[in-house]
Amino acid sequence: MKFSGLNDKNKGIIFIVLSAFFFALMSLFVRLAGDLPVMQKSFFRNLIAMIFAAAVLLRQKPKICLKKRDWTGLIIRSVFGTIGILCNYYAVDHLMLADASILNKTAPFAAVLMGALILGEKLKAVHVAVVCCAFGGALMVIKPGSSLLAMPALVGLVGGIMAGTAYTMVRYLGKRGVPGPFIVFFFSAFSCAALGLPMLLNFEPMSAQQLFFLLMAGLSASFAQFSVTAAYCHAPSREISVFDYSQIIFSAIMGFVVFGQLPDLLSWLGYGVILCAAAANFVYNNRKTA
Repeated sequence: MKFSGLNDKNKGIIFIVLSAFFFALMSLFVRLAGDLPVMQKSFFRNLIAMIFAAAVLLRQKPKICLKKRDWTGLIIRSVFGTIGILCNYYAVDHLMLADASILNKTAPFAAVLMGALILGEKLKAVHVAVVCCAFGGALMVIKPGSSLLAMPALVGLVGGIMAGTAYTMVRYLGKRGVPGPFIVFFFSAFSCAALGLPMLLNFEPMSAQQLFFLLMAGLSASFAQFSVTAAYCHAPSREISVFDYSQIIFSAIMGFVVFGQLPDLLSWLGYGVILCAAAANFVYNNRKTA
């Protein structure tokens, strides 16, 4: 997908909003697939994404010339991304969609920190402050010790941190000229290989409806993955990350319409704190670069 006449930052914003919508749609289909092992759900998600990415590679035939550092980056991106998916799917199965979404959206804050550590992107006191605020907001959603939901919420938070690290590596690979479709293909193939045996050992028969939902989850994830890869290849996380939070809106609407889910007051407060932290970070970065 191309957007002529737009600068890289605006392209990044469009792609990040598209990825947010498709990730919300993916979570909806994962939840609708019912009580299946997380490994099984994750495998099918990555299998569809791998096929989709392979088709794009065959059509575009981009020039791929990788060095040792690129392969290392791809492996790191794939390891953290796979762990992130497993954690996120576990959270989606055990939490409200909006809660699972907001915990996964700690990823941009992790990406800011990892961007400083890995890519050398500037990190100032304000960045540390907003990360701390976001973590505080996440604790409001997690409500540790308040119920049995604390563990799924903690797993969701870990998934967000893993995803943020993976997105940092996407940014790193994009800056080195690795084609986006190849990044998606390698990650999906890596995940399928890593999850294949555990999935087979714990495989549960699926109904036609469950298979359909998993296929739709995989297709939605494919569109989301291509969109987020394009977004972080066009612009750094500090410039576009706030728009990633539109997934919370999409997830809240889908959760209410399909499942009748309504987050409690403390969760709403947590959403507000995280959104305010994201907005503050965004405004600060744009004022500094204006």
